[in-house]
Amino acid sequence: MLLSLGWLSAVVAGIFSAHVLQKLCFPYFWNDFLFLFKVLRYGSRLEWFKLTSRVRTVLDRFIQQARRIPNKPFIIHEGNIHTYRDVEQRSNRLAHVFLHKAKLRKGDCVALLMSNEPDFLCVWFGLAKIGCSVAFLNTNIKSRSLLHCFNCCGAKTLVVGADLLDGLDGVLTTLLEDDIQVWAMKSQSDHTKVHTLLDKMDAASDQPVPAELRAVTSLKTPTLYIFTSGTTGLPKAAVISHLQSLKAAGGFWAYGATQDDVIYTPLPLYHSAASLIGIGGTIELGATCVLKKKFSASQFWNDCRQHNVTVFQYIGEVCRYLCNQPKTDMDKVHKVWMGVGNGLRQDVWREFHNRFGNIKMCEVYGSTEGNVCFMNHMGRIGCVGRSNSIYKLLFKYDLVKYDMVKDEPVKDEHGFCKRVDDGETGLLVSKVSALTPFFGYAGSKQLTEKKLIRNVFGPGDVYFNTGDLMVEEEGFISFKDRVGDTFRWKGENVATTEVAETLGLVDFLQEVNVYGVEVPGHEGRAGMAAMIIRPGFKFDGRKLFEQVVRDLPAYARPLFIRLQEVMEMTSTFKQQKFQLVQSGFNPSTISEPLFIVDYKQESYIPLTDSIYQSILAGERKL
Repeated sequence: MLLSLGWLSAVVAGIFSAHVLQKLCFPYFWNDFLFLFKVLRYGSRLEWFKLTSRVRTVLDRFIQQARRIPNKPFIIHEGNIHTYRDVEQRSNRLAHVFLHKAKLRKGDCVALLMSNEPDFLCVWFGLAKIGCSVAFLNTNIKSRSLLHCFNCCGAKTLVVGADLLDGLDGVLTTLLEDDIQVWAMKSQSDHTKVHTLLDKMDAASDQPVPAELRAVTSLKTPTLYIFTSGTTGLPKAAVISHLQSLKAAGGFWAYGATQDDVIYTPLPLYHSAASLIGIGGTIELGATCVLKKKFSASQFWNDCRQHNVTVFQYIGEVCRYLCNQPKTDMDKVHKVWMGVGNGLRQDVWREFHNRFGNIKMCEVYGSTEGNVCFMNHMGRIGCVGRSNSIYKLLFKYDLVKYDMVKDEPVKDEHGFCKRVDDGETGLLVSKVSALTPFFGYAGSKQLTEKKLIRNVFGPGDVYFNTGDLMVEEEGFISFKDRVGDTFRWKGENVATTEVAETLGLVDFLQEVNVYGVEVPGHEGRAGMAAMIIRPGFKFDGRKLFEQVVRDLPAYARPLFIRLQEVMEMTSTFKQQKFQLVQSGFNPSTISEPLFIVDYKQESYIPLTDSIYQSILAGERKL
């Protein structure tokens, strides 16, 4: 008896000691284990698809949910409820119209230019049901970029929302001359060559089209093209395969969301966050999505309370705007328990928690076209993701030393990249492999190749260059900055080359160097342009203003201008941006003339010290 008690005591003591040791040495072991188990469980299903060639796509999952829960609200938009059956039947009607009236066939690519509305999804699903790939167009892009998008993805058909048709006036003739058929979500149109959809849908069947039209045998088959800005200037069409769509659709589930959650999506559907993670995630769960046409900080919490929202999507700017709203006694009166997004600053994160309650904020890191993803399942403030030895074994990524002045990775004596030490900032690169493929961009092998780095740690290896500077400490990964020729403002990536090319059309400008600068109290970087004036010309703020307003979306317009006599160049004849970025836009430390955009005066006006101080104080709206 005593012997048995002794053994029992020893076992209990051993378990207790192991528990204490685990808490001290591996404090996140069980959190990591359970989360990784879910990820691997989801991933194993995708691997099974590869082995059996029986791919169940996000669309297949939607059709399955429409049969399982037909009467459940799928989309709530502007107070109107659209059930899973509603969207299923409406997308069936559209599929028949596209198949029999538009004469679209499996494998065709169709461009979609629509605002956030239920018919965005109905058109998307209707096209997918007949085997078409869909290119989501940014509703802010202007004529030159719009035409470029068609060349990228090879689309010969455009579906446009009723509210956006008039905005095509400047480019519609060119589209029609290029034999691109245009279909509008209207019953009738003033444009004789623009086809209408709503009238034809009334006569179309709501029964499913043949299932073999949508069937695919490979996860690598492209299903979407989502446009992203990059160093080439004009938008690039990132190829989105069924594999990427399925991975993104598992995000909410991995974070613990269920079919009982109500998800609030105020982000634009043409971005992967709203479409792939938001809509795809809602479908995977069989949940409900409250789709907002456009984000409104003043309406956000009222919407959440009205629709019993439990999960919301964000970018960092969204949370900052919410924190800037006047405080009320209702700030913590809601059912929201989780936010999923990216770009949340530490100070805003803390303020958001203090103001609106201890909502679990789940950062997700990953570019639209990238082959690496991090998820901050721990909710640690300031981090974009959590990693461990098993994750690194499955998804081979590294942080390498980067020279910001030369704008290139640091190499050793053998010509290979050098890994950073723990806690040191480095460029994030991810190995391209069968498990982590890179599908690249449509229409240009050159653009795809530019995102790859070869011979990184050894001869013949290939890595995807994220262009992001990150730091990893104790398994937690934090975002630091972007390198290269893009910056992020108002939640959008801005290509400096595209902006520079637009500014270069102004007759008094000889050379333009566009970059982003930090503005206290704002997410991302605001656009700024260093300029050299042509001999014999003078700076004309009004003419410059007219050019940028006409040809650039609001988020891409330079807020600040810096006039220079000489433009600094790198040894490889690239424009030098590093020193310009570092010096910012402070008129008291920059001797060269500075200007700021002024929408009231419709011009660029001198940036005085008083204006600069008003920006720092948050009194001047940018």
